[in-house]
Amino acid sequence: MAEQQPWASLAGIPEEYFLTPSSARVWDYWLGGKDNYPADRAAGDEFIRKYPEILTIARQSRKMLARVVRYLAGEAGIRQFLDIGTGLPTMQNTHEVAQAIAPESKIVYVDNDPLVLAHARALLTNTTDEGVTTYVHADVRDPELIIADARNVLNFREPLAVLLLGILGHAAATFEEMRSITAALVDALPTGGYLVIADGVDTGESAYLEAAAARGYHPRTLDEFRACFDGLELVEPGLVPRNRWRPVFAEAAEAREPMTSYVAVGRKP
Repeated sequence: MAEQQPWASLAGIPEEYFLTPSSARVWDYWLGGKDNYPADRAAGDEFIRKYPEILTIARQSRKMLARVVRYLAGEAGIRQFLDIGTGLPTMQNTHEVAQAIAPESKIVYVDNDPLVLAHARALLTNTTDEGVTTYVHADVRDPELIIADARNVLNFREPLAVLLLGILGHAAATFEEMRSITAALVDALPTGGYLVIADGVDTGESAYLEAAAARGYHPRTLDEFRACFDGLELVEPGLVPRNRWRPVFAEAAEAREPMTSYVAVGRKP
């Protein structure tokens, strides 16, 4: 019998769901979370065995997300966020960071994992009276549906930011699929809108590529990654490892660590 949280059955999640590893739950395990199950821990441990650096990537990813959202809500003045591939809630979620800077910020989270959505409804609640935090049950491979649902909350005539953090390597088996998804989202962005992508990059490191292939994860080349930002203006420092995107002084030492996961932020002119 699968290990299962009592409330999960109340959310209508069948037991069979917990017998197959989920990328969101494996990521939760790497971050030291509690919302993972034997299948997730087994898959996570196998990846760690092949590529132990994934634990550093997981920790750096949360710090990077906070820095990116602080930039967007602060310096860039963005008040609308479409976070696709939300993952399980942890510290410094998008709405918490954005609404701490701009209380009126509106955030739409998107995921197709039933456990993520159950958690989101319970835990990703608005942190201010002025803002909005809501959720869409959809798959990143259907960007038109996501955009249509998000329009119920977000005004696509005003600048907004679309975040795709660690999802495209799982969801898009080919670069053509990845490019199709990002192109549809960019087309919907108004002038002054932003696209943020963080994902694994094929740097030629054999241990990482072997571990990624075993999990059905598809790293892209740097050229393919850049192609998703065609027509956009990359924000400094451009396409860089996650730990090198505008690290604060206290993170300077961490920024020297090599990393196979990259991030870029592009603005639509």
